[in-house]
Amino acid sequence: MKQFSQLSRRHFLCRGLAGLGAWAAAPTLIPASALGRGGAMAPSERVTMGFIGVGGQGGGHLLGGAWTYLEGGYTGRKDVQVLAVCDVWRDCRERACNGVNNYYSKNRGAGTYQSCQAYADFRQVLDRPDIDAVLIASPAHWHALMAIMAAQAGKDVYCEKPTAVTVREGQAVAAAMRRYGRVYQAGTQQRSEYNGKFRRACELVRNGRIGRLQAIYACREGGAIAWPTRFGADKPVPDGLEWDLYLGPAPWIPFDGNTGAHRYDIGELNWGQHHYDIVQWGAGMDESGPVELFIDEGRTAYKYSNGVTVYGRPYPGERVGMDGGVIFVGSEGRIAVDRGNLVSYPSEIVREPLRPGEQRLYWADSHSGNFLECVRTRKQTMSHADIAHRSSSALLLGGVVKQLQRPLKYDPVREEFPHDSEANRMLSLAQRPPWQV
Repeated sequence: MKQFSQLSRRHFLCRGLAGLGAWAAAPTLIPASALGRGGAMAPSERVTMGFIGVGGQGGGHLLGGAWTYLEGGYTGRKDVQVLAVCDVWRDCRERACNGVNNYYSKNRGAGTYQSCQAYADFRQVLDRPDIDAVLIASPAHWHALMAIMAAQAGKDVYCEKPTAVTVREGQAVAAAMRRYGRVYQAGTQQRSEYNGKFRRACELVRNGRIGRLQAIYACREGGAIAWPTRFGADKPVPDGLEWDLYLGPAPWIPFDGNTGAHRYDIGELNWGQHHYDIVQWGAGMDESGPVELFIDEGRTAYKYSNGVTVYGRPYPGERVGMDGGVIFVGSEGRIAVDRGNLVSYPSEIVREPLRPGEQRLYWADSHSGNFLECVRTRKQTMSHADIAHRSSSALLLGGVVKQLQRPLKYDPVREEFPHDSEANRMLSLAQRPPWQV
């Protein structure tokens, strides 16, 4: 990985002197909150964070939204100090930065926090030695590269899905987290949130409550990414947009008016990892993957070595599952789960509690809380990089067969298609220098 920094020594020293001046002018009275009294957490105990990509999803994580389940998002947590936000859109990053500083000004006493700073270039966030962890919610084609560079810079990482846009990228993410000893949490929050519905479903399946697992309906098919050359006519780059940084590893094209987060997606790349993460968890395949891939009824499908077949479509007649869920079909019943529902056939399966001695899966009731706890303890998160790589691979392998439209054999140990050079070429994707894994 090549890595470049725009934070010069002079810039660093000037910023440091500016901070020193601000400190010298500060009041000498130390508020109780700065010492961790009155229910507050001392600043030295907080996890310091930078946020890369603060649009819809990243902004929700930062200041409160559908993905944080806590008022005020990470900014509202007493155990977090947000020091930096980054986005290629100036208005977006300035709005986010002002939101953080306004929240802190209102809710934390003067002198108990450093102000948040806004950046256009994520490398400046990674250069800061005072930041412990980053949350990445950039467009998908940036996820793996940013996560790897963050690990190289000594940061722990929470990264939105998809973890990667190719299997080789996913391998590189997992290898980087191991090599640099970093904590990683994928944004596959269904393992912890939604009142434990998904964990409960997977525990019941893995404890044999529906008999021998035969099939899983993933409700969504596999996905991938492709580099189109144009979406429309050339247009002037809007004031306040860093277009070259938006493109990053994608081929250079003039601005065409499209900055959608999913502009390069094929199939179900955006939502799919949520579904296939639960497929992997329920099938007990967090450390492996499929051995065959094919097209069934026009949708992607595959088989595991234990004979379980996964279909990238809904179960016939079943309404539950499309909202991040799956349907597990066994020899003695089935279970359907999504973010709002957990049902079984027969109905009593989901009503029976687990028995003493039966298998329990990793428990957490907050995805962000689990990440922050692991940053402090250095334990593995519930959606750590190796799990995330295999979940994203299950999705991405479906994207390969979707594009080739022919049956494929896959070796989940070597992570390649045996004797199939055409398919193996699709395990990676050309990237524009210097943004290369």
